[in-house]
Amino acid sequence: MQITAQLVKDLRDKTGAGMMDCKKALVATDGNIEQAVDWLREKGIAKAANKASRIAAEGICTVKTSGNKAIIFEVNCETDFVAKNEKFVNIVDTISNALIASNAGCEECALEVPVEGKPLKEYLLEKISAIGENVTFRRFEVITKVDSQQFGEYIHLGGKIASLSVLNNADFDTAKDIAMHVAASNPKYLSQNDISEEVKAHEMEILTKEALNENAESEKPKPEEIIKKMVIGRLNKNFKEICLLSQPFIKNPDESVEQYVKSKGATVALFRRLAVGEGIEKKEDNFVEEVMKQANQ
Repeated sequence: MQITAQLVKDLRDKTGAGMMDCKKALVATDGNIEQAVDWLREKGIAKAANKASRIAAEGICTVKTSGNKAIIFEVNCETDFVAKNEKFVNIVDTISNALIASNAGCEECALEVPVEGKPLKEYLLEKISAIGENVTFRRFEVITKVDSQQFGEYIHLGGKIASLSVLNNADFDTAKDIAMHVAASNPKYLSQNDISEEVKAHEMEILTKEALNENAESEKPKPEEIIKKMVIGRLNKNFKEICLLSQPFIKNPDESVEQYVKSKGATVALFRRLAVGEGIEKKEDNFVEEVMKQANQ
């Protein structure tokens, strides 16, 4: 029987399995959809497709460099048990090696990169079946540098946080120090010059309302000019705390990050930081139920 594209699509819609797996199932069952569903179930693929709809908010963030190229991304699973499992760690490492060697420049492109002979998106579906949890790939970015720049990379707690720095005219240790600082202090911007006027205006509005409310409740209200100066002071303090260059350096809080890199004859070009599960609405599982679910996989 001829295996048409529509037949493959119908099976995919029914099971959620990958296109290639659906085609293989239909070929093996001479185009019989019901038998193909059973074939996929026997291979564990339909089961994997089922799990692909579940929330995956644990996992590993990682960064890898090669020459003038760096990649940083996140692979998620459902539980911390799996995230710490050697099998899952090896999966992330395998993906990392494939991506750093590829020309992929975006998340969609990355999902098409061959990993062990199949596109990453199909490789992940296969691993869902093997691991017993949903596995997802997200937040992939490629960063390039020039020869005069230095990468710094740091992975904290086995991949709970991954950070990358790019410094001008720096040595390896200085760049790594900045990556470590980024992981620990979570700056939002490089400097205040990178904060948009929109963000500045929004923060000014919030702080002004806060100060006016405080003043209205005070036994000794302050003059308007004092309020304005107080708001500007708070605004600058807030921005100082979220900008990398103005933050106290973690290894020596008596100097700023900018002062530290300047003492090394370097400057910071950019940084990136990922923490596992950022932006994912995580389901709160009962601990006993989670353990039992793992035991029954």
